[in-house]
Amino acid sequence: MIFIEILDLLGTFVFAVSGIRLAATKDMDWFGAYVIGLVTAIGGGTTRDLLLNVTPFWMEDPTYLIVTGVALLSIIIFRSRLLKMGITIFLFDTIGLGLFTVTGISKSLALGLPMWTSIVMGTITGTIGGVVRDIIINEVPLLFRKDIYAIACIAGGLVYFLCYQFEILSPFQELIAAIVVVATRLIAVKFHLQLPKLDLVSTGKNSKPSK
Repeated sequence: MIFIEILDLLGTFVFAVSGIRLAATKDMDWFGAYVIGLVTAIGGGTTRDLLLNVTPFWMEDPTYLIVTGVALLSIIIFRSRLLKMGITIFLFDTIGLGLFTVTGISKSLALGLPMWTSIVMGTITGTIGGVVRDIIINEVPLLFRKDIYAIACIAGGLVYFLCYQFEILSPFQELIAAIVVVATRLIAVKFHLQLPKLDLVSTGKNSKPSK
């Protein structure tokens, strides 16, 4: 469980960084950026815990609020270095997606839930924070666009299931599943892999009837 807690905190940090960096593009002040970073970091886990009928994790441990503050200070202090390194919002978001997916699955399994439910909870943990963030800053949530996003979480969850079935020991099963999530997302972006767009017009639904 200590390893899962470490992954959870790492996921909190990188998701907070992605949220804060995105907030910076909207000309927000430090407090606004902190709030966006916090929502990004805890939104998915909060939704998961509410669905599981348990107290949201951050309400029992202030560490997550502190880690978000550390993420804000890190960007303020090292922003020029981060820009020179070319570390993008996308990279932080992708890493956070992988880490939070496996922590969501692990925590759900620990509560005795079946694997398919745990995969759903892992997907929610990885994606909902970004959805709430995008809604607040008036962006179309990435989850609802053509990008391979939630599908990457599901792919990682299925690999987690296989590792679980073959009794691969922790922390290897979590690491493998997280790597699959990150790799799936990176490959999809690299090769422009996308889900088909829902286009009802092309089906002729809205076209004029023939005479």
